[in-house]
Amino acid sequence: MLTNEQFTSYAQRYIDTVYRVAFNYIKSAADADDVTQNVFLKLLQERKDFESDAHVKNWLIRVTINECKNLVRARWWRHESYEDYAAALTFDSPAHSELFYAVMALPKKYRVPIYLHYYEEYSTQEIADILMVPKNTVCTQLKRGRELLKKALQEVEEYV
Repeated sequence: MLTNEQFTSYAQRYIDTVYRVAFNYIKSAADADDVTQNVFLKLLQERKDFESDAHVKNWLIRVTINECKNLVRARWWRHESYEDYAAALTFDSPAHSELFYAVMALPKKYRVPIYLHYYEEYSTQEIADILMVPKNTVCTQLKRGRELLKKALQEVEEYV
């Protein structure tokens, strides 16, 4: 069981990661906040010992994805637009803004692996373990996601 110091340390280190994974999965800031809170409540209640910090991070991401799936399955849940959240963000350049919108427009099966690979810097095998899918599936999802991103960004470029 975690001590208060350990929990506080993990919460400070990984709260942003958990929130970003949840937001990427469900595209709702309010729901991502709820999922983040539930995940850390589960961490606080967890009785098993973790092998390392990497083990804790993987566990948190896996629990986050499970919580998101549970939320999506709930009958009362409605998908909200991410534009409200995006309006509150500040981007370093217009290119960063375009990339954010292009990634968020991807289907979930491509968006989540792309986020985990490029933002959280997980390997394809680690993503496969987290998402509980074969490694080749992750490779295919990354490839197709990149192709869709490239096409979307080229269309934006042509439009501008």
